[in-house]
Amino acid sequence: MPRHLRHRLPLLLATCGTLALSLGAQPVTPEMLVSKKFFTDQQLAALATPITGVRTTEGLVPGLFPIRATGVSTAPIRAAARAFLHVLSPSQLIRTVFAVDDAEWRRWSNVDNGIYVRQGVSLREMTAVQRGAAMALMRTSLSARGITNSAAIMKTDQTLREINNDSLSYGEDLYFFTLMGIPSDTEPWGWQIDGHHLVINFFVLGDQVVMTPMFMGGEPTVTSTGRYAGSSVMQAEQNMGVAFMRSLDSTQRNTATLSPTKPFDDIKAQADKDNLVLDYAGIRASALTTAQKAQLVQLIGLYVGNMRDDHARVRMSEIAAHLDETYFAWVGGTSDTDVFYYRIHSPVALIEFDHQRPVGIRTGNRPSRTPTRAHIHVVVRTPNGNDYGTDLLRQHLAKHKH
Repeated sequence: MPRHLRHRLPLLLATCGTLALSLGAQPVTPEMLVSKKFFTDQQLAALATPITGVRTTEGLVPGLFPIRATGVSTAPIRAAARAFLHVLSPSQLIRTVFAVDDAEWRRWSNVDNGIYVRQGVSLREMTAVQRGAAMALMRTSLSARGITNSAAIMKTDQTLREINNDSLSYGEDLYFFTLMGIPSDTEPWGWQIDGHHLVINFFVLGDQVVMTPMFMGGEPTVTSTGRYAGSSVMQAEQNMGVAFMRSLDSTQRNTATLSPTKPFDDIKAQADKDNLVLDYAGIRASALTTAQKAQLVQLIGLYVGNMRDDHARVRMSEIAAHLDETYFAWVGGTSDTDVFYYRIHSPVALIEFDHQRPVGIRTGNRPSRTPTRAHIHVVVRTPNGNDYGTDLLRQHLAKHKH
C-alpha cells in the first residue's frame, strides 16, 4: 500500500468508529464540532513544521544525548511488544503499527475523545487477551509507581464518564496503543499510549530509552463518588512541589516566583508544542543549599520514577549532571488551598505541573474559568531535540542508512 494511503487509513477508520459511537452515546453538538476543528487545525499547523525540539532563544544545545550503552536490558520490553503485536488482528495491526520516523509520534492530545480522533487500537475494542498483552507492555516499561499512576488516571476518566453520562468522550478504556517501528535489539522502535489524561511516548534504541513527551493529569484529582470513590491522582507531585517552594527563604522565593497569582492555565509544553521556545526562569539550582538541592532532586524523581527503576536511574544520572543548570519557577500562592504552577527546566529536562480550570466537571451550563486543585496537568519533556528519541534516531540513521 502506498505510504500516503497507509498514513490516512488509520485516521479514516478511527473517524468512522467515532461517528458510530456517537449514534449510540452522546449526540454530536455544534460546540463539539467547533472544538474538534480547533484542535485538528492546531495539530496540522504543528505537524507542518519538522520537529527540532524544545529549546531556549539561544537555540538548540548539541551533543547532549550520545548513543551509548547503559547496561540496562530492554529485552523484556521488546518481548512484551512482540507479544502484543502477536495477538492483534490484521486490521488492528494496520491501524497500530507505523514507521519509526512517522509523524504519528507527534499525534497525541490531552483533549477528550469526543473532539479528538486518536490512532491505533483502544482498550475498549480489545479482547481480554489483547488488553492483557497491552497492559503487560506497560508493566514491563514502567515502574510500579508508573503503573499505579497510569491506572489512577484512567479511573478519573471513568468518573468523568459517570458524572457526564458520556461514553463517547470519557472512559478508562478509551486509551489507544500504537507502535512505531518493529521491536528490535539493534534498530530503533517504540510505543505510545494516547488518551485524555495519559500520554506516554516510549522510544527504544538498544538499551537506551526515552520516555518523553509524557503527559499526565486528572479531573477530578480526588474522587468522592462512583465506582472509584477514594481514588486520587497527582497528589504527591502537588504536595512535594509546594513543600519545596516553602523550603526556600524569602529572597529565594522572590527569585523563583514569576507571579504571586494564578488566574489562568499556565502550562507551556503541552500537545503540539514540540518546537516550543522557552527560556529559563526562576531560581537556579546553583543558588540552592545542599539540602534544597536534594529536595529538588527528590521532586524530579517523582516524575522520572514513572519509568522502570533501572532506566530511571540512568535518566536521573543524566539530569544530575546538569543540576546546577536547572531552574525552578513558580506561579501562584503556597497555602494549603492555593492553586499554583511550577516548572523545572534544564538542558536535558522540562517538567511542568499546573492546576487547571475545570473542564469535565461543570457547574451549571459552563465550567468555571478559574483554576482549581480538582484538575491537574503535568508534562515532562526532553529539551534540545530528544523528545520521542529524535536525536538518538537522527544519529542512528546517519550511521546506518536504511
